[in-house]
Amino acid sequence: MKLKGIVNLLPFALMLALLAAGCAQQADSTAKAPAQQTAQQADPNVYTGPIGGKSNKAKTISMTVGKGDDAKDVMLRFDDNTEGLEYAKKGEAAIIKWEQRGDDKYATIIKPKLAKLPEGVTEIKADELYKMLSDHVPMFLADARPEMRYDQGHLPSAVSIPVPLLKEKKAKVLPKDKNQLIIFYCGGYT
Repeated sequence: MKLKGIVNLLPFALMLALLAAGCAQQADSTAKAPAQQTAQQADPNVYTGPIGGKSNKAKTISMTVGKGDDAKDVMLRFDDNTEGLEYAKKGEAAIIKWEQRGDDKYATIIKPKLAKLPEGVTEIKADELYKMLSDHVPMFLADARPEMRYDQGHLPSAVSIPVPLLKEKKAKVLPKDKNQLIIFYCGGYT
């Protein structure tokens, strides 16, 4: 596979991490990031949580807001002016800004809820990784996608380390040289 094809294989951001949490939909989300807490407190017309479903016919989106006993399902309407409808995918975490119109809440802007990178972890873009691979920069490249996706195609020299395996085996699946550059990538927003 030519290196130029790498950019097409990685449509989204790539992660540089030692023990990355993997893809956002698989990240531990028991605690909100302080910035997200502040944003919700500052704007009560923002919901954050996983999308339960989207009906194009009824023009509605359902999502779960809150955690544990405080969790509740909310229903929002959308229209042709709603921005970011592509991020309203079942099971994906999203941030929805909404406005009240009569008795209904209408989604105005939908954004993906991205995983907060741990301290010391840096995000890199596909073109940066492409240059690093072209320049033969020494690295440990880990594909955090499910093994089935890895088997369908992966970056040259990438090692399959799906998120469940990383959570189970932790540092045992990483290189012994802890000073080595480690890059994780997945198939979605991180």
